[in-house]
Amino acid sequence: MDSDELLEPETKDDEPKTEPAPQNSDETLYCEAEGSVAVEKEKAPRESSETDLEIEDTEKFFTTGQRELYLEACKLTGIVPVSYFLRNMEESYVNLNHHGLGPNGTKAIAIALVSNTSVVTLELADNCLMEEGLLSLVEMLQENYYLQEMNISDNDLGLKGARIISEFLQRNTSSLWNLQLSGNNFRDESAELLCQALSTNYQIKTLDLSHNQFSDKGGEHMGQMLALNIGLQSLDLSWNHFYIRGAVALCNGLRANMTLQKLDLSMNGFGNEGATALGEVLRLNNSLVYLDVSSNNINNDGVSKISKGLEVNESLKVLKLFLNPMNMDGAVLLILSIKRNPKSKMEEIDISNVLVSEQFLKILDGVCAVHPQLDVMYKSVQGFSEKRALLLWVNPMKLIQSYADQHKITVLDFFKSLNPKGTMRMPVGDFRKAMIQQDKVPVNLHQVRELIKKLDDKTGMVNFRLVWAQRLSDPASAPGKPPVLCQAPRLIPAPGATLCALDEARAPPRQLGALSLATKAGPTVCPPPPSFPLTVGCRLRGQILGTQ
Repeated sequence: MDSDELLEPETKDDEPKTEPAPQNSDETLYCEAEGSVAVEKEKAPRESSETDLEIEDTEKFFTTGQRELYLEACKLTGIVPVSYFLRNMEESYVNLNHHGLGPNGTKAIAIALVSNTSVVTLELADNCLMEEGLLSLVEMLQENYYLQEMNISDNDLGLKGARIISEFLQRNTSSLWNLQLSGNNFRDESAELLCQALSTNYQIKTLDLSHNQFSDKGGEHMGQMLALNIGLQSLDLSWNHFYIRGAVALCNGLRANMTLQKLDLSMNGFGNEGATALGEVLRLNNSLVYLDVSSNNINNDGVSKISKGLEVNESLKVLKLFLNPMNMDGAVLLILSIKRNPKSKMEEIDISNVLVSEQFLKILDGVCAVHPQLDVMYKSVQGFSEKRALLLWVNPMKLIQSYADQHKITVLDFFKSLNPKGTMRMPVGDFRKAMIQQDKVPVNLHQVRELIKKLDDKTGMVNFRLVWAQRLSDPASAPGKPPVLCQAPRLIPAPGATLCALDEARAPPRQLGALSLATKAGPTVCPPPPSFPLTVGCRLRGQILGTQ
């Protein structure tokens, strides 16, 4: 078909037709864009509708598919459709970062999302949204009750954008709970507008305002907001310009806050005065779980004030003090404060730039005897020989595998035995505590940390199913080497037969329990996965165990 035929406008108004979905080709997409002028002239009366995102033909609005609706919106706005969005508009996660959408491209996306029930997370960072694009998104959010997370960082929204967002937040009408506004050139005037709205907003749970231009005045607005807000659970204010006055104001607000659990204040300038205020917060606040004050010019004096708060704090689990000008004396103060607090829930202290001594390790061992869930990350140990260091880094998975082989169990069985609930996931702190306290496989803190890195699912939990991913990446599981899945003597497939444990990568994780071949009562043939032939022949130590 000639491309000109695709661009020919309909002239019969009494015979409405639904335009067929265009084919997946670049030629068709660009033709749609080139025909936008003619289409806009024909549909100009629609501009008088109540909202820019509303299509007057309601019957077509409810019958047109998501793809056709987006292509129609592209015609209306005169832009070329984004092929990635066409392919993924029915997925829950859509990443349109760095696509150069501009205000018109954003408007087309917003029109398509008004009636979309699939997209839950929308990424629109670095797209030059401008005021018009932001307005389109806000209008869409008032109608769409399925979108929950939105990233509009790095769009240089400035004061005008802050005003639009502030008015939107004051309405509390959308389902949005995660909003990322990093790098939008917000200054203290913008902070005032945003904080006025957030003081009464209860919908937003996670807010990212990092990499902006807030100074001490903005810190005062933030402190006032935190004293009133009842919704925020996670707030990122890293890479701003908070110094002593702003730090103190922020902390004054935190003292009254009852809901915030995660706070990132790294890359600011709190200094020792701000650290003193933070120590007072830790003494009174029992909601904060995660606190990052890395690179805030806090030395041993400031660390001592924070330590005073840690002696009575009963909620904080993670404290990051990386890249502060402290030394081992400050590090000792920190861990001793945990030892003095029997109700401490501290799981992780990050002082990765601090060089410690063996004496520090002895003190840390004493602290961990009282709080086995604690892990302290430091730079290295003075005078520690390479040979002794190597002893600390024996692969813990090999130790666990060896134990499992000896006791005729799987690695998963070992991990599940650590969890009182018997499930495949458990909190990182509980896992660390269980590994240190168990006496089946001797491991140290370094090895436990290595295990957590492998099993951490980035949600504060360890996931034992990730053992499968580790096994698939293990050289022992490479082609040409037998998979180590069954806790039994090696099975040798009979000629023409398929071994139940063959092709480890194809077996789903839930099959692991069924793949164990050896029991005390005798060997058992595994049921084959669905993709394997039904006839299975296995030879164990030269004897055929069974077929079919």
